[in-house]
Amino acid sequence: MNKGRLIKIDEVTRLCAMSRATLYRLLASNNFPPQVSVTGGRAVAWYEADIYKWINERPSKKEE
Repeated sequence: MNKGRLIKIDEVTRLCAMSRATLYRLLASNNFPPQVSVTGGRAVAWYEADIYKWINERPSKKEE
């Protein structure tokens, strides 16, 4: 199953405008799309579509 392009952590943090620490906190609390192991488990990435879906589903500051 091909879910599209994989992106690495630097691009994820840039797209989401968050630090790595915040990303890891969200992952630990299951509030972020799951990561995918790449290169034999030595690195992780995320499906770009999953990241954009997560961004679009978050409430905007205007809605709060």
